[in-house]
Formats: sequence, structure tokens, C-alpha cells
Amino acid sequence: MQLKPNAFRLNETVRGVETMTRFALAVLALASGVYTYLGVRGILDGSATFVFFAAIIYSAAVSVAIYAFWSYMLRFVPLVTSGVQRIGLFVTMAIGCAMIIAMSSWLNAAALAGSAATEQHMAVTLQGYAEDLDQAHANALAAQSLLPDVQRAAERFSGLAADERESGALTGTTGSGSVVQLLTQMGSQMNQLASTITGSREEVAALFEQGSARLATMRELVSTPGQIEPRADAFQSEAVQLSAVIASLQQTGVAASVKRAAADLSAGFIAPVADGRSADLANRQDQVMETVRTSVAAQSTALSAAADEILATPPVEQRRYVPLSSAEAVIRYWQDFIPSWAGAISIDLLPVVLVLVLMIVNDAMRKDSSSLEEAENITAAEMLRALALYRRMEAAGVDVATGQPRPEPQAPAEDLPAAAELPADDGTVTPIEAAQRKRTDGPRPA
Repeated sequence: MQLKPNAFRLNETVRGVETMTRFALAVLALASGVYTYLGVRGILDGSATFVFFAAIIYSAAVSVAIYAFWSYMLRFVPLVTSGVQRIGLFVTMAIGCAMIIAMSSWLNAAALAGSAATEQHMAVTLQGYAEDLDQAHANALAAQSLLPDVQRAAERFSGLAADERESGALTGTTGSGSVVQLLTQMGSQMNQLASTITGSREEVAALFEQGSARLATMRELVSTPGQIEPRADAFQSEAVQLSAVIASLQQTGVAASVKRAAADLSAGFIAPVADGRSADLANRQDQVMETVRTSVAAQSTALSAAADEILATPPVEQRRYVPLSSAEAVIRYWQDFIPSWAGAISIDLLPVVLVLVLMIVNDAMRKDSSSLEEAENITAAEMLRALALYRRMEAAGVDVATGQPRPEPQAPAEDLPAAAELPADDGTVTPIEAAQRKRTDGPRPA
């Protein structure tokens, strides 16, 4: 059975949790100040003393501001009943929440997830460097695809020279003449170009191995536990070295050299003078050398086209590692740290729930109080004062209902003796005016 109205029970409960509400608000403000201190300390520069005192002052200001703001909201919002005024308070509360997020929540998030966000930045940069190294390595090896064509051309020229020398396959006359000299020259040039391409392969492999070692060191720096600042500095140093390796890989590509050599085969073609002893042999030598010129021009065009395809591949853009502070990293990679952001904001904005709870409870108390009778609203002190006043009014002969003096009761007419029956006034009896006296009059004088 409910002994008290619900409004009184709610009021007593609100008073009972008031101390707990203040304690919770103080703890939340203190926690926000601590994490704000950690976040501020990570972004300030200067001496250790300056950073310490600056962070302490800022975090203390944040704690006081949060406690004062939510204290005002907890006091005023539940008491306001007007719709316009309540909307105004809600707008004010929204502005205050935005300011709290701006001055505290992002620093709390930096303290909670700053190291992880910096590692995320390092991991993203590492992935980019790995892609750049692979692309530069692929571009450098692309010229190796020209090696089979160059080797086949060199073998073909060398084979024709040997056949002409041994059997006169081209001119019909054996021996070493102008044709053999020209074919041997073309074969030698192709062999030199093939040697250039083959030599670059070893250099490319060495540079790629060096870049892979740099990447392995950078991966260890990202995944190794410990303070993030020394690891970030070492990571930046490794990134500079890796950028140099990638640039060297791009410079080792021989596609441009192959293109120039192929152009020289055609443009710089110099045919020797036919040395045949007879006019007929000289004529045959000229015809064969013209055929060789045409073959060299075709080979030059093919190599130049293949080199152009390799050179058309876009080069690797120079990448530069930009170190970020923990706060900047948290803001840039906020999507990866939504739980940390949620926790940081909840520390500052949890009192919103308390404000709404008190507002609903106060509305319920007002609604219940409006339906109570006056007797259910009176307090014990008011009851005692009302009883004392009632006794005093009774003692004074005042009608409690009307507040006017109570009239004296009149004696009935049949109770009075008849005038005829009264004894004659002989001067020895003093008549008593009973009807004219009141109870409140004093005793009649003798």
C-alpha cells in the first residue's frame, strides 16, 4: 500500500540521488580533464616545464568548464516548463556540447587512440612505399623484355656473316669481304646492346633487395610495441632512404638507352665499299649490303617501338613521408577509431542523460502534484500551526467557519417566569438581569 503520494516519493528520490549526481559529474569532469591533459601534452612544443604547466592549466580549465556547464543544465532545465524557454535551453545545451567537443573530446580521442592512429599513418605510408618500390622495379625490368629481340638480331647477323664467310650464301663467293664485315659489325653492335640490358638486371636486383630490406625495417617499426615518437623518427629516416632507392631504380631503366641505340643502327648505318675483284661481285655485294640496310632499319624500327611502349609507362611519383601528431592522426583516420571517438565524446556528454532524466522526473512530479487535494499537500509543520490557530479561535469564541464572533444562545421564553407571578418589588429583593449578562462578563459587583 502506497503511504505517500507519488510526487512526494519522486521528490525524496531526487533529493536522495543529488549527492550521487554531483559526485558522478565531478568524476566525469576530472576524467575528461586527465585525458585532455594527455592529449594536449602530445601536441605542445617547448620545454618540459612549459608543456607540463600549459597542459595542466588547460585541462583544469576544461574540467571546471564542464562541471559548471552541466551543473547549470542540471539545475535549470528540469525547472523550466515553458515550451519556448525549454527550447532555448536545449539550443544553449547543444551549443555547449559542440564547444565541449571542440575543446576536449578530440583531445580525449587523441589520448585514447593517438599512438594507434600514428601507427595507422605509418602503416598506410608503408603500403604506399611498397607499391612504389614494386612499380619502380617493374619499370626497371620492363627493358629486359627487349633482350630476346636484341639477342635474336645479333645471332641472325652473326650467323649470316658466318654463312657468307664459309659458303658465300649471300654473294655466292666465299671469303671475308665487305658483306661479311658489315654483318659482323651489326652483330657486334647487337651483342653490345644485349650486354647493356643484361648488365642492368644485376643492378636492378641489387637495388630491389636493398629497398626490400628498408621495407622490412619499416614494418618492424610499425608493429614493434613501445613509445611511438622514437619509432616514428626512425620510420621517417628509413622512408628517406627508401625514396632514394626508388629513385635509383627509376634511373637504372635502359629503355631509353635501347631506343637511342636502335635509332643509331638505322641513322648511323655505314656500309663499306664493295671490295669485289670483278664488277659482278661488287654488284652482288652492293645488293646484299642494301638488303642488310633494309633489315637493320626494320630491326631499328621494331626496337624503337618496343622501347616507346616501355617509356610510355608513367614513372613513379616521388613520395614523401609527412609525420603527424597523435591528434592530427586521430582526426585524419577517424573512421578507423570510431569506438575511441565514441568513448571520448561520451565522457563529456554523458550528463545529457542526467539532465533528461531530471527533466522527466520533475515533469512527472508537477503532473502528480496538480492532481492532489489540498489536504495531501499540507506539511506536518503547517498542520501543527493550523491546530494551534484553531484552539486559539475556539478559546476566543470565534466561529472557525465564518471568522466572526459566535453569538450567545438565547434562553427560551417558557423558561422565564411570568411577570404576574413575580413577587412585588418591596425594596428588599434585588432583581438579576440574567438575560442581559454574558458568559464572558466578570462577576457582578456586590
